[in-house]
Amino acid sequence: MSTTPQHSPVVRAFFDRPTGSLQYVFHDPATLRGAIIDPVWNYYPEAGAVTTESADEILRYVAEAGLTIDWVLDTHPHADHFSAGPYLKEKLGAPHGIGERVTGVQELWQKLYNLPQDFPTDGRQWDRLFAEGDTFMVGEIPVRVMFSPGHTLASITYVAGDAAFVHDTLMMPQSGTSRADFPGGSTEALWDSIRAILDLPAQTRIYVGHDYPPAGVDPQYMATVAEHRLTNRHVKDGISKQEFIATRSARDATLKLPDRMLEALQVNIRGGRLPTPEADGHSYLRKPIGRFDPR
Repeated sequence: MSTTPQHSPVVRAFFDRPTGSLQYVFHDPATLRGAIIDPVWNYYPEAGAVTTESADEILRYVAEAGLTIDWVLDTHPHADHFSAGPYLKEKLGAPHGIGERVTGVQELWQKLYNLPQDFPTDGRQWDRLFAEGDTFMVGEIPVRVMFSPGHTLASITYVAGDAAFVHDTLMMPQSGTSRADFPGGSTEALWDSIRAILDLPAQTRIYVGHDYPPAGVDPQYMATVAEHRLTNRHVKDGISKQEFIATRSARDATLKLPDRMLEALQVNIRGGRLPTPEADGHSYLRKPIGRFDPR
């Protein structure tokens, strides 16, 4: 879909500092219709507690701005936070969507968690599974789905007018790109996905999924395609695919798993839901012991 100057959504970012996660609400200023991308359901591992303060902050903004939310959208199943998609769907009456390759992530982690064979891995936990090239409207803003694997095998980008929500594919230019060493990830696929994103029009606003500023410092979360092509330390113009793969692979070899990963994936392959409560009324999360390198 082509875009014109009026196809420029208003974007509001929300930051979850414990996980460095950016959440977004974008809306069409003409119709006040909008969408929420990658909302956080707060998790406190030391207490095994979940709360909704981040999602409630989004709900207050939506109400104060007078927005009607058409979609709650995930870019992929996250490894560092729980998705608040089902909570916001219930509160706002908006459908919950993700990329269709989420089924591959479900199949992969069903095995890693040794879940029952009848655990559903067909994506039924979401209302819509988006395919490459799918399009839809949010008010008068055209939205196109790009398949963007690499960080995970299911990652997608939402291109909404002149804004692209890439989440864990690119970081801000000074930080480069996100890791590609999770199960199902691919450094080569990540390069191909990023180059497709950087072929968008030069002034496209790219909204990333993470920043990790020091305490008291606001996060940075948007740079244009032109800025990434000029200054991104991993993928700026002039860096070859082979150079990128070498740099990214060397960096990934030094990284530990995210602190919440083994909890988050078993919630997020359920679409942002806890496991079914057991006889005592409580849900329980499980961890595979000895499957991952503690580095």
